[in-house]
Amino acid sequence: MIRRREFITLLGGAAAVWPQPARGQQSERVRRVGVLSPVAADNPLGKARITALLQGLQQLGWAEGRNLQIDYRLGAGDADRMRRGAAELLALAPDVILANGTSGVAPLLEATRTVPIVFVQVSDPVGAGYVASLAQPGGNVTGFALYEYGMSGKWLELLKEIAPRLTRAVVLRDATQPTGIAQLAAMHSVAPSLGVELTPVGLRDADEIERSVAAFARTANGGLIVASGARPILHRDLIVALAARHRLPGVYPERIFVTSGGLVSYGTDTTDLYRRAASYIDRILKGEKPADLPVQQPTKFDVVINLKTAKALGLEVPATLLARADEVIE
Repeated sequence: MIRRREFITLLGGAAAVWPQPARGQQSERVRRVGVLSPVAADNPLGKARITALLQGLQQLGWAEGRNLQIDYRLGAGDADRMRRGAAELLALAPDVILANGTSGVAPLLEATRTVPIVFVQVSDPVGAGYVASLAQPGGNVTGFALYEYGMSGKWLELLKEIAPRLTRAVVLRDATQPTGIAQLAAMHSVAPSLGVELTPVGLRDADEIERSVAAFARTANGGLIVASGARPILHRDLIVALAARHRLPGVYPERIFVTSGGLVSYGTDTTDLYRRAASYIDRILKGEKPADLPVQQPTKFDVVINLKTAKALGLEVPATLLARADEVIE
């Protein structure tokens, strides 16, 4: 497990001079916050998310070493490590725990129905049974949803727009998670109207990914879609490299895939979700209950395009798509 001291070192001195809270804003007794995430500590996206969380907390008057202690448990995509991490965090008697995704929330709820939990990146918290409703969670859990499953169909629409000759798409998703199953179902609902046949592929390990993508790429007019989740992030470099090797246009759920060489991404700014989560942690530390804090939906979805990758694939990005892009990487 990555301990707090090691993680702060990895953040590379994220501390800065932040506005000080007004006198009496909150008690100066030290409060304890746990963070449970499946993303490895050396992952650039993971570090950016935690930095955003720390910045959000600091802006609200919470500073490590003065009135806050944060304990990190990072599972690196391993379910057993996530379960151990959940147990270890709960043993520290935290005031609130921030949990990333279903793989973070599920083991915590198996162990506690009283410790407040703020989640980020959960696609269907009602369907998963974490909350009674978005407006009135009703238990010890609330947070910031990633998106509705229905938006997964937009990945396929975007892929067809950027590669009109596409007739086949391999979908890399985590079949062990409800999100991966539901995202694939949403894509199946739009595939017939787009004339695209879908081939789902699991993400158990690197060998499975490499074999499956290589086999799929033997037939022409194919493309690649990566569903959201912790496992795709862990295998990001391999997936992007395979797409380039087999000349497969790809659509990804997060910007980090495109900055690593992927073609185009469409999804929520997950780093911003961590920054926004600081507000709920703050409110819970000040006495509010998760049951009374409605689950927040994302308000903005970003399109990021890598023109260098498009050129390497021999694709001309439509001007209408470039006009809609939030970021274009030259």
